[in-house]
Amino acid sequence: MERLTSDRPVPEHLRGGVVALGNFDGFHRGHQAVAARARALAREQGRPLLIATFDPHPVRYFRPDVPPFAITTLEQRAQLFAAAGADAMLVFRFDAALAAISPETFVAGRLVAEAGAAVVVTGRDFTFGKDRAGDVAALATFGARHGLATHVVDPVADGTAAISSSRIRAALRDGDCETATALLTRPFAIEGIVQHGDKLGRTIGYPTANIVLGDYLRPAYGIYAVQGLLPDGRIVDGAANLGIRPSFDPPKELLEPYFFDYSGDLYGHRIEVQLVSFIRPEAKFDGLDALVAQMDADCAEARRRLAASA
Repeated sequence: MERLTSDRPVPEHLRGGVVALGNFDGFHRGHQAVAARARALAREQGRPLLIATFDPHPVRYFRPDVPPFAITTLEQRAQLFAAAGADAMLVFRFDAALAAISPETFVAGRLVAEAGAAVVVTGRDFTFGKDRAGDVAALATFGARHGLATHVVDPVADGTAAISSSRIRAALRDGDCETATALLTRPFAIEGIVQHGDKLGRTIGYPTANIVLGDYLRPAYGIYAVQGLLPDGRIVDGAANLGIRPSFDPPKELLEPYFFDYSGDLYGHRIEVQLVSFIRPEAKFDGLDALVAQMDADCAEARRRLAASA
């Protein structure tokens, strides 16, 4: 899959394509339905498939001080788009120029002229243009005017509620990994470079691979059953603390996975950690003996839950 940015013209061999268009943070079941509709149209019409996203997220542009809320990084989205069958990922840089553009100029200039789109597929709640003045009805009107076919995909419901990134964020903040996994079709995963820490874990038999949370949404602080994807492709089970480590001073916000039956040097390597199940909230312990006893119990519970979910 090729990776494209909106500051450069789309290559000729990818012009005339079907573009699935949205923010796609999370790329959950509803987003996947948009991509699947676009993929089907692309295959039927013999066109390339481009999945387009925005970076930074418009909320981050308009409200730079908002707390972290990302469900995926751009790199994770690229992997998900490739797995969904995209020939290319197109990233629209969300900046002052894009924020000020009129809905018709976005359609005629950005989608048709620059991206070379022949067909665009969006979710029904998609909005675009200055002050979010454009909706799917405007997209259809301007598309028809400029030779762009438009298709709209209705929300995917889970029971009586539509699947949304907001629901996933709420579930993760509540420690409800199971609901988040069902809506995403995969566990929520944090990816990052393993950092050097104070190495206290290795002195008590629990060496951890410390990852800074960055722009990711903060799930409930606590202990999780996790699976890690290592640089060599191995998938390993483990338990992780996500939070500020109240038993240690000074507090430091980290994801600290301990991988069972693994020994090796992960420092400086990029890994992905999937949050499979929330075990308990963070707690402060009086002394290392009490902490280690609880960690023993947490790891046993994590093994049990991971075995049950396999």
